Amino acid sequence: MYQLYFYVPESHKEKVKEACFGAGAGTIGEYSRCSWEVKGSGQFLPGDASTPFLGKKGQLQREPEYRVEMVLEDPLKEGVIQALKETHPYETPAFGLLRIEI
Repeated sequence: MYQLYFYVPESHKEKVKEACFGAGAGTIGEYSRCSWEVKGSGQFLPGDASTPFLGKKGQLQREPEYRVEMVLEDPLKEGVIQALKETHPYETPAFGLLRIEI
């Protein structure tokens, strides 16, 4: 199994979660749609060739964001990542996968 984590602005948090759940993430035993989230602050500097969803090129941007975590089975990995990328508003979403045992 994997633990997926990603950072997302509040405006798109539920949409991205729903897409990941729809692709099969968030199931532990007889429980589905399982996730954990915490609000924090992210920052980024859009480069000259970027198309930022928030902020302006060349200006450091700080935004409230959520870190969302959920588990997924190995065979679902590619589909869940695709769902995340298709619904996330950022040009390059920040996310990671950690192999776990449960």
